[in-house]
Amino acid sequence: MDEQQPQADPDPFLACTISRDIRRFDLLIEDMESVMGPRWGELGFTEALSFLDQPEAGNLQFVAIAVGREDEADLSLAGAVAARARARGIGVILIAAELSPAALHRLLRNGAAEFIPYPLPEGELQDAVARLRTAAPQAPHDTANPHSLHPGSTREGAVIVAQGLAGGVGATTLATNLAWELALLSPEDAPRVCLVDLGLQFGSVSTYLDLPRREAVLDVLMDMAQIDEDSLGAALTNYGDRLQVLTAPADLVPLDLITPNDVQRLIDMARQHFDYVVIDMPQTLMQWSETVLHAAHVHFALIELDMRSAQNVLRLKQALQAEDLPFHKLRFALNRAPRFTDLNGRSRVRRMTESLGINIDLLLPDGGKQVAQGCDNGTPLARSAARNPLRREIMKLARSLHAIGQGAEKAA
Repeated sequence: MDEQQPQADPDPFLACTISRDIRRFDLLIEDMESVMGPRWGELGFTEALSFLDQPEAGNLQFVAIAVGREDEADLSLAGAVAARARARGIGVILIAAELSPAALHRLLRNGAAEFIPYPLPEGELQDAVARLRTAAPQAPHDTANPHSLHPGSTREGAVIVAQGLAGGVGATTLATNLAWELALLSPEDAPRVCLVDLGLQFGSVSTYLDLPRREAVLDVLMDMAQIDEDSLGAALTNYGDRLQVLTAPADLVPLDLITPNDVQRLIDMARQHFDYVVIDMPQTLMQWSETVLHAAHVHFALIELDMRSAQNVLRLKQALQAEDLPFHKLRFALNRAPRFTDLNGRSRVRRMTESLGINIDLLLPDGGKQVAQGCDNGTPLARSAARNPLRREIMKLARSLHAIGQGAEKAA
């Protein structure tokens, strides 16, 4: 009888969970069975490191690394597994239960492309797997800039500004997530979007998107009179192959490093090459703040339902009207707005608008802990918490702004 040759596994595993004890993540087991059927396995961290070096690991589409608070004392193995999987081109989904922001950030930097909190929201694992399968085979935060700026471009993009009138009211959160939602609008003909962080000292756009701060940014700011396509393109950082970002400089610089003319040149250059230019402004008013206000097509002023916001609105209104500046261009956005069923909260909003003589054009719901977690992890809500109510409202806003822009182009 001829000796039988070993046969290849007709149904190799396409995914696996990696944890210290998978029994602690019983809901993950159920979701893996629902998404992958029988074609998945489970490994410990040490086993996974060994397996990822084997040829059989080439069949894997993704690994789901599950960690909890008890794992936080030693995340070296989990980080090594994420890095090894990423190096082999295997998608990495991080499942985290009550992990600190610092630990989450560390694991995401090691190679996790997707993050899902545990217990898993319904359908979230399936959505994450679908995104991994359709994503281009590259690192999720590839900062190489594939989009050069071409001389002669005349897009005349719309300028959208977000500025907080008090600390912590969510201006950077709005700017970052709105820019990303605009970039996601059309898979076939996606608009070109540029996000500019003018918080030169403490701007946090780079943190919210987990992007490095390039030395070229300061070079551009210090020689704005010579700005051209090459210098601006070198200072931009790519996020997700869809969004171009001009971060704040790596060093702490004075806000008057740039002049109104410098800011106007930057805006004009960005408008020529992008359909949307989203600007995150500092709270402090500078000489060039007037330049941004005049250039803005939409200027969102972020407030909350509290006394400090009311006082600052009144002071800003008086200052702008005293200088005959266009206060009417401000579109007030109330963050953490009361729910529709909160009649007392709605009454407070009405009294606030009447006493200040303003209209609130945008009501942003409270997104809860998921918003802070997404910011700490450097991921937009569309990636970290797609069903979050704040994300849904920002997505609706992006679609509305895009529809208005398209309508204006047709009318012209």
